[in-house]
Amino acid sequence: MKRFFAEYRNDYTTYTFSYAAYCVKEAQSEIPTIYAEGFLPYTGRQDLSAEVFYMARSLRIDLARFEDTSENRRVDRLTTPLNITLEVTPKAEFDTSLPEFVAFCTEYAEERFAGGSMDAARLRYVLSRELLTHIFTFRSAGKPLGYVFAVCEGEILHYWYSFFDTTYMQTFPLGKWMMWRTLRWAKEQGLRYGYLGTCYQPKALYKVRDHKGCEFFDGMGWSSDLKVLKALCTADSEPSAYADTFKQREHPLQEGFCAYLGENRV
Repeated sequence: MKRFFAEYRNDYTTYTFSYAAYCVKEAQSEIPTIYAEGFLPYTGRQDLSAEVFYMARSLRIDLARFEDTSENRRVDRLTTPLNITLEVTPKAEFDTSLPEFVAFCTEYAEERFAGGSMDAARLRYVLSRELLTHIFTFRSAGKPLGYVFAVCEGEILHYWYSFFDTTYMQTFPLGKWMMWRTLRWAKEQGLRYGYLGTCYQPKALYKVRDHKGCEFFDGMGWSSDLKVLKALCTADSEPSAYADTFKQREHPLQEGFCAYLGENRV
């Protein structure tokens, strides 16, 4: 893997010069290391042939500590009437050009993604990535209810994109069930980690509330201090969230910075 940094904001008054951290995958076998170092796949530019990753506050589940919570069991009971089946297919064996599949995904994205940012062109681009290895299909009575695009390599799974039939939203917590069922599948396969994307703003904390074994990437490594994660998500909408966290003496991560530097906090 190759790393690079792109200039972002600067504040000369506090000597803060921001760089966004990226890396480029050079081999499929690097995927577990890339995720372990806090990177997630970037598909915002369809003109890129290279597989680029950005560093972010990402969330993962330590599957050794993952077990059903009361919320998982509640969601599973609610979806029982659908009698959902799961089929896991390597991408190479899945016909991604099927019109009904493309329509299902793009229509869901138009309704549910911020800005409807998954048109047919971007969908083709995502599906073309070597990174994407498996497609999870959820069905009820033979009818597709949802799809998950997953990255499976070595001992990790990344729950990348999900799409589901929104006509069931008022009655069944289908999105929650699909995430739980995918993580459960990963544990059943003996995998070590299940990655769930970014964790910003309080609205993302359902991933933490619903699943045991959560860890988040804090810039120094992986932390299981969920009190700090919740404080970070709460602070995301505040103006100070855009300042250098290392220079904010009262920032929730300050203890971590001092520990990383081998210093006692004053």
